[in-house]
Amino acid sequence: MRKSTGVLSIIDTSVTIYTLATQQQTLYSSIIMGFHYTNALITLATLNINQLMTFYTNFLEQQPITSIPNVYAEFHVAGMRLGIFKPKQTHESEFQNSTKSKVSLCLEVSNLEAAIAHITDLGYPPPGEIAIASHGREIYAYDPDGNRLILHQGITGNN
Repeated sequence: MRKSTGVLSIIDTSVTIYTLATQQQTLYSSIIMGFHYTNALITLATLNINQLMTFYTNFLEQQPITSIPNVYAEFHVAGMRLGIFKPKQTHESEFQNSTKSKVSLCLEVSNLEAAIAHITDLGYPPPGEIAIASHGREIYAYDPDGNRLILHQGITGNN
């Protein structure tokens, strides 16, 4: 065993303590968390895959980053991924008669009026009026399958 003296001894000891603490924290996190994930995405199930793919391609003004014709499309949306999929035939009934979902796709926009004009031009005008909330202005809109979209503009000095 090598003898360390002075600063090297402190560095060796610090590295060892840090390494052990990191390993213990990782083990502790694994025990508490139960699993690790590397990414997250929101998915929308639809029986009208082509219509919804076209809508989101036009609405988000981008092509899907992943696309399997008649099965799946995925878009990159400001730090998250939005997947659109057609359920397997054995699961279609689960999605056919879905009532209104409590989940919304909320998109923060810099200009709410421009966002409203854009979705209106696509043929899906928001049915209500702009609401004033404590966190800014927002309006509900819906995609071709009736999924709720919340277009939100935060409070700034300009609005």
